[in-house]
Order: sequence, then C-alpha cells, then structure tokens
Amino acid sequence: MSSQENKECLPPPPPIVPPNVKPIKIEQEHLKKKLPTKAPMARRGLGTKGAKLPLLTNHFEVNVANTNRVFFQYSVALFYEDGRPVEGKGAGRKIIDKVQETYDSELNGKDLAYDGETLFTIGSLAQKKLEFIVVVEDVASNRNNANTSPDKKRIRKSYRSKTYKVEINFAKEIPLQAIANALKGHEAENYQEAIRVLDIILRQHSAKQGCLLVRQNFFHNDPNNLNDVGGGVLSCKGLHSSFRTTQSGLSLNIDVSTTMIVRPGPVVDFLIENQNVRDPFSLDWNKAKRTLKNLRITAKPSNQEYKITGLSELSCKDQLFTMKKRGAVAGEDDTEEITVYDYFVHRRKIDLQYSAGLPCINVGKPKRPTYIPIELCSLISLQRYTKALSTSQRSSLVEKSRQKPVERMRVLSNALKASNYGSEPMLRNCGISITSEFTQVDGRVLQAPRLKFGNEDFNPRNGRWNFNNKKFVEPVSLGNWSVVNFSARCDVRGLVRDLIKCGGMKGILVEQPKDVIEENRQFKGEPPVFRVEKMFADVLKLSKRPSFLLCLLPERKNSDLYGPWKKKNLAEFGIVTQCIAPTRVNDQYLTNVLLKINAKLGGMNSWLGVEHSRSIPIVSKVPTLILGMDVSHGSPGQPDIPSIAAVVSSRKWPLISKYRACVRTQGSKVEMIDNLFKPVSDKEDEGIIRELLLDFFHSSEERRPENIIIFRDGVSESQFNEVLNVELSQIIEACKFLDENWNPKFMVIVAQKNHHTKFFQPRSPDNVPPGTVVDSKICHPRNYDFYMCAHAGMIGTSRPTHYHVLLDEIGFSPDDLQELVHSLSYVYQRSTTAISVVAPICYAHLAASQVGQFMKFEDKSETSSSQGGINASLIPQLPNLHKRVCNSMFFV
Repeated sequence: MSSQENKECLPPPPPIVPPNVKPIKIEQEHLKKKLPTKAPMARRGLGTKGAKLPLLTNHFEVNVANTNRVFFQYSVALFYEDGRPVEGKGAGRKIIDKVQETYDSELNGKDLAYDGETLFTIGSLAQKKLEFIVVVEDVASNRNNANTSPDKKRIRKSYRSKTYKVEINFAKEIPLQAIANALKGHEAENYQEAIRVLDIILRQHSAKQGCLLVRQNFFHNDPNNLNDVGGGVLSCKGLHSSFRTTQSGLSLNIDVSTTMIVRPGPVVDFLIENQNVRDPFSLDWNKAKRTLKNLRITAKPSNQEYKITGLSELSCKDQLFTMKKRGAVAGEDDTEEITVYDYFVHRRKIDLQYSAGLPCINVGKPKRPTYIPIELCSLISLQRYTKALSTSQRSSLVEKSRQKPVERMRVLSNALKASNYGSEPMLRNCGISITSEFTQVDGRVLQAPRLKFGNEDFNPRNGRWNFNNKKFVEPVSLGNWSVVNFSARCDVRGLVRDLIKCGGMKGILVEQPKDVIEENRQFKGEPPVFRVEKMFADVLKLSKRPSFLLCLLPERKNSDLYGPWKKKNLAEFGIVTQCIAPTRVNDQYLTNVLLKINAKLGGMNSWLGVEHSRSIPIVSKVPTLILGMDVSHGSPGQPDIPSIAAVVSSRKWPLISKYRACVRTQGSKVEMIDNLFKPVSDKEDEGIIRELLLDFFHSSEERRPENIIIFRDGVSESQFNEVLNVELSQIIEACKFLDENWNPKFMVIVAQKNHHTKFFQPRSPDNVPPGTVVDSKICHPRNYDFYMCAHAGMIGTSRPTHYHVLLDEIGFSPDDLQELVHSLSYVYQRSTTAISVVAPICYAHLAASQVGQFMKFEDKSETSSSQGGINASLIPQLPNLHKRVCNSMFFV
C-alpha cells in the first residue's frame, strides 16, 4: 500500500480547540443517584428493667492530662544496600531501633512507635522527609531457648552485618484531642486512629520485653505460662491489653489471653509427638513439610537462627549440593558436588546419629537452597502453632484454660502491675496514667422468660430446665424409620427399646424401626464415601423408603463418615437423619437425642410463653422476619478453603422458635456474604434472601414481613459500615426485586463473642447470674451497644455477648429490645439451657458447619499464599438440599 493510500485510510484529525475555551465537566448520572452511606446509629436511651446488681469489670480508668499532644505519622520504606526492598516483618523493628540509636540527634531525641510499616512520634521530626543508612548485625532472637549458651567465639561468628537504607516520609497528623471529642459523643474523624497509636505503643512496650505479639495479645517466655495440650503443642497464657473509648472515659481493657505455640527443642522430637509415631522413620514428610514451613530454628554448632523454607527432596546421604573445591587451581573447574551428609560428617567433623536416611531442613531460597541435617536443628521458643487442633487438643486446652472469676481477677491485677506501663516514655509524654482498680458498673438481671411445654408452663431457674415429667409442646410421630450401624459397638436392640420408652414419656410416639441395617464388616477399613454408598445401597432395598434414619457411628467426634452420610441423606434423597455415637446411654442422653429428632422432623420442644400468647412487643403484632447470619472459614493453615455463608430465617410467624437455613460457598476468608442478592436475569434472583422471603411468605399464611430483624455474627467494628452498606443493601435490593413498592423496616444487630470484657460480682466468687445486662459506663460513648450474659457460666469465667445495634427503623425501646434478645437465648431447640448468644446466630453457625462437611477440600496451604484467595469462578458450589428437607431444622 502506498503512503497516499495509507493517509486516505486514516480518520480525520480532531478539530483545533481555541485556547480560551474551557472544557465542560460532565457529571456521571450514576454518581448523582448514589445512595447516602449508612453509619451505625446513636444510642436512644438506657434500659431500666431487671433487678439492679453492682458489678466490677476488667476495664481500668485511664487519665489523659496532655490532650494537646499531636501524633505525627510517617510512612517507612526499608531497602537493602543494592536497592531491593526489605521483605518480612522481623527485620523492621531491629532496623528502626538502630536508626533511633544511631541518629538520635537528627530525630530530635524523640521516642518512636513502630508497627512494622508506619512510624509515629509525638510532635514532628526535623524534616518531612528523612533518609538514613544503618548497619544492623543479624543476631539470634531474644525469644530463643534459655538453655542454649554457646561460647563467645561462636557468638562472634554468628554475627552477619547488613547495611540498610531507611526512608521516612511524613503522612499526616493525628491529634490526641480526637479521643477527648469522641468521649463527649461527638463525631471525631480520627479518634480510632489515635486509639490505634496508643495500642501500638503498648505493643512496642511488650516487644521490648521479648514478648510474642499477636495483635493486642502479648505472651512472655515464662515456663509457668505453658501447658502441654499434646501433639507437640503448648498453650501459652498471656495478656490482652487495649484502649477503649467508653461512656465514662478512656479505659484500658486487660484480660487473660491464650495462644498455641510449638514445643521448643529438637525438630525431630516435635514431629514425632505431633504425628504420634514411634520414630523419625515413620514420619509423613509431606505433612511435616506443611507443619514446619516458616518456623524458626537454631542450628548446631553455631546456634545461628534460620527460618525453615522447606525440606530436601532426597535424604541427607543422597542430597547433593555444589561447593568450592579446596585448593582449586586457577583456570580449572573449582566446584564439586557433595552430599549434605558427607559435608557435615567428613568436612565439618560433626557426628550424625540418625540423619542419613531423613530429609534435610532447607533454610535457603527456592533457587538457592541451604540444607542442614535435621538432628542439628532445634525450634526456638514462642512460635505460634497455626494448624487446626484435634478434638483431644481442644479438650485439653479448655480444661487447662479455665479460670474461676476470683482467680482471673487476681491474675489481671498482678498482670497490670507487672506490665509497668507507667514507665513507657511515650505514654508519659501524653500524660497518660492508668488506675489499678477494676471499674464499677451497674448491671441489671432480667427475669427469665416463661416456657411452655406440652403439659405445663415453667419458669427456668438459673438459666436451666429439664424435661423430667414434661412433654414436648409439639411432638411428632416416628413411624417409618430405620437404624443403620457403621460398625459401632452398641446394643442396638436395647438402644431402640430405651428410645421408644423415653419418647413415650416426652409425648413422641416412636414405633419399632422397619429395619436395623448392620454394616458388612469387610467394608470397615474402606474409604468413607465407599462405606456410605454400600450402606445406602442396603437402605434402598427396603420395601418403603424411610422418612428418618438413626445412624450409629463408631467415633464420637470428627467421624469421616459424617459428611458423606449427611450429604447422601439431605442432598440426594431428602431423608432426615440423626447421627449418634452411643457410649453411655441413659435417660438424659436419650432425651437430648429426642430433642434433636423432634425439631428436625418439624416438631417443637418448647415455646416461649409470650410467643404462644402473642405478646412480644412489636414482633407479635406485625409480621416480623428474624434472620441469623454467619460465615464459617477454613481451619488455620488452610488459606484457600472456601468460606461457608449461612443465613437462617424464622418461619410460621408469629413463632420466633422455628427456623430454616440457606447455605452457600464464597471466596476464602471473605467475611461479607456475597450471595444475598444474585440476579441472573430481569425476573430471576438466585440469592439467599429471595429463597428465605418466599419461605416466610408461604409458611406465614401468605404474609410478607413488614419488619426484618437481622442478627449478624463474626464481624469486627471496622466492618460495621460494610454490613450496613454492602450486606443490608443487598437485602433491600432482594426485597425490591420481588416488589418495587415493598418497603419493610429493618433492624441490624451485630453480636460479638470475640472480645475481652468480663464482669465480676464484688462480693461473690460466682459468675454473674444469667440474664445480666450492662448498657452504661463501659459501653460506647455514642453508638448503641450493650453487653448481655444470658447463660449460666458453670465453668471458668462467663463471657458476655456484646450486641451492637447498627440500625433500628422499627423503633424498639431499649427495654423491649433487650427482652427480645434475652428471650431468643431460650428458644434453642437442642438444649435445656439458655445459650450465650441468640439462637438464630447459633443455628447459622450449625448450618454452615454441617453443610460444610458435605465437601472435603484439599489442604493447599503448602503451595498457596495466605494473602490470596480462590478465584471466584473456581469456588466449588454446595449441592442443593432436597425439597423434602430444605425447610426443616436439619442443622440442630
């Protein structure tokens, strides 16, 4: 093509714009229509109902004398000598400490608070941008084992000096006055940032004492704080310490905290105990590789500290590496290959007893491995164990972590004195002083709701009741049912006889089972899915498909048969099933089993008296839907397992005791539920909420809910706005998708159990009584929140639930809302006690946990990054529940 033809193919040039013409700014239409952002509501008042009870709490009053102080925030960038950025968290604090030590005058003699990325000072530094060069000696951790004492010659050899470049750039100012404004109930823009700086100062104070830091939890290397929970894992008691803004001022919340650490000492000893094998030659090395990754060790004889990056693919006697030849002549090949074993035994003259046939520890980089024989390696102390605990480990942890209220108060008082926060220079500069007395608060004890059974009404005492001489309020009949036994050692005939007898006493007509199907003994060692398939083949041979199956499992906890069995029944065949692992069968055990069976089959065990008489304020007068929402994440150390989102909804209004569930998978570690509204066309929505709204409509005499109360579990204060502006917005869209003119009123309440506020009775060694509520003094200075301890704490110290009311368009009074929340702790159908959090949230957690068992995911932690998640298109989907069971309480 000629150049002339080429020019003819081009579009005409744009017109020349005169220099005096200003471009017109076009506003995008969607920006104009953007909905206002919702924020948590302010408190409307305080409750008054209940018997008054003076209490103490583990908040300690904080006085701030110098509110005119200003924190200056600086971003910090760290580089090696060659310009590469420094990666990893450990080096940063050492480098900043060296900067402060070397350039004290350039920093105006200021104290620094550093969180690994950001630097804070009180008052400004000399310039907005500063650059420093420091030399840091790479020495062993100050959390190392106390029993290692290498000679001074070895210590000198272990120093490895590195040069770093440090860039410090001004970011912004954070006035301490913002906290004072927030305490007055004003909207303070950056008070949370000021609180964060104070918390960082606490962290740094503990870091200088050699503590392990886990967010605001600090753990000292003290043998008295350690307890063996088995499997090479120790529980380590420490201290939680954080500043809180409350109605009565700034407070320091201190509580006992526990984390899991690996047992320090020889790596081989830890692995043998962790995998419960006899010797190192029986170890599963793939599992060992996942367990050891990123742990830190010291290696004999130098006691130099390293981080484990992996294991060698070959054994020590076979694994080759390249090294320089001794006395090589210039111009000749000066390298040779040698095995790790030969190098250490023959070159280094180090005697190896058993490493020859075992993999080596790799402490190098992927392209440049560095191998050390495993018997020379020892784990250092205070290293977190982040894998999921076994059932026996969890039981041991609970047993050894219990502390009665009086003991906990004593421990906290001593911990506050030992922490010596008064010596922290940055806190002193702010004029911060902390009292040593527990804060006094005014509690109230709400009266337990009256319960209705089949043959009587009853007032629970101390948050508890039983079914002795009582019948279920709505018993079912158990006719077409069978028993399947997966090789459990059990007197099946005697179990059935006792179940029929116990059922009759509770009002349930339990007929003889149609059949008892025993597993073929030859299948006992086969994979779980195979065993379930074989068992179901026998079930399908029955003359009539059963409506209920009682399944006997051989293991009491974590049976591999549970998930495949539940999936087969609930998703494929629509059969209600109850799994049990009978050991000691008595009347109480059988009653608990019947509570679950009755609820699963559509019956009710008990009602609230106010529920039956339709006298619950607002809820009984206007069709009201109650939702419980929770997201269950994979176990620690399994970063790419999909999260399971569950939403349960009340049905058959005006009842508030009957629920059904909808469960979906979503991205790994994603907390916000993303399937609430899921339009697939102009007329079709496959989201969770539509399914639940339609069920409420059909089960409540074709009434639409005018009020929707949402209880949300598992979110932190930093996510409250997302709950209001992401999840609630989806729910509203789902309602509008059904009917554009439908405008239900909403209430959104977040329930938190993962907090550190405890209450104590000043003149009693007992826990606070069930029904205790606190909504003043230590609650938020502006936002609407309260603490409730609905349950009777029989072991340890009770932990109240912290309820945050983010939105209330319905208009509950504080008393009516607290009574409703309290009542919802008494409708949990599988228990004869009040529970610590409202039943809809417990049900959501159970549904997510049970349906999550349908899927067995691979542990991908070895190859994946904990920062990344599963691609949305690759998230495996859960099977739909069968239409015969999807509306049931299958999860109880």
